[in-house]
Amino acid sequence: MTRSYDYEGFTLEISVESGISIGPKTLEPTRPGYVAVVRIFQAANTLAVFSPLPFGASRGRPFATEADALMGGYSAARKIVDDLFSHVGH
Repeated sequence: MTRSYDYEGFTLEISVESGISIGPKTLEPTRPGYVAVVRIFQAANTLAVFSPLPFGASRGRPFATEADALMGGYSAARKIVDDLFSHVGH
């Protein structure tokens, strides 16, 4: 699943990947979850501002659902834009 959003002059592309384990490997079976992969583009540019950035829920754990991963990735992408680019033009 991939979604694109316009935000503050940037395009935020959020992809959700399933069946991915994040963090150190353990011997006990783990339930696979979902990871959000974030790409940020300037509105007028086809090249991403950063390499794709993967995000899990917290402490290296994947998200439990696709919807959680999508919203978590969207929130992370907005925060990156706000933190790194909010001073542009001010």
